Amino acid sequence: MTVVAEQKAPFLEGMRLGLGPAGACFVLALTFGAEARSRGWGFGLPVLFSMFAFSGSAQFTLLSTLAGGSAVAAVTAGVLINARYLMMSLALNESLRGSRWSRALQAQALADASFVVAHRNDGGYDVRRLLGASLVQWVCWVSGTAIGAVIAPAPDLMHRLGLDVAFPAFFVILAIDEVRRSSRALLAGLIGAAVAAGLLFVTSPGYALLGATAAALLGVQPDKGALPDKDGEQE
Repeated sequence: MTVVAEQKAPFLEGMRLGLGPAGACFVLALTFGAEARSRGWGFGLPVLFSMFAFSGSAQFTLLSTLAGGSAVAAVTAGVLINARYLMMSLALNESLRGSRWSRALQAQALADASFVVAHRNDGGYDVRRLLGASLVQWVCWVSGTAIGAVIAPAPDLMHRLGLDVAFPAFFVILAIDEVRRSSRALLAGLIGAAVAAGLLFVTSPGYALLGATAAALLGVQPDKGALPDKDGEQE
């Protein structure tokens, strides 16, 4: 296998693994595009927002907050809901290579599903796999937004078809796969769930989610008990 082929293989593997989450992204993006269009955003603004933000949670938060509050409150809510990426970037940092600008550009591909797809058994992350997984999701997210803004399907139709649960369902599948491979991931998941459940009694879901991301700090350090790869060595 040539060097080029060896470098392309993880990227293509990431694209393959990202197809499932990409399908869920497309469905959710349809809803976002339709909802944004119904609130007077037109066609171009939702599509540009999806192209440059590429964050379902932040985009929906901003969309709903703008409808009933100020722009400052909307932006603040979006920043808080995406604060989990601070934890994820800490875990990804040691796997990035190249100059400072190159590392910064690579980090732009960080997405929830891609973060899981890129995780290696030794606790590190395959950045090429991350890029591949994020690419297909980005394409589906932007195209789904555009189609949703054009055809504007009714929200109750999405609910009747059960499409509104497609995105969280894929996250559940990814989480199950991750906790089966790593006891640390299982512990982080349990701690995060406990923190979120406790905070829901005293604060809003957004802040509860933010507090739960603290459990991700368990993944910052490599897992010393990593599983061997196919060749019998750690990845």
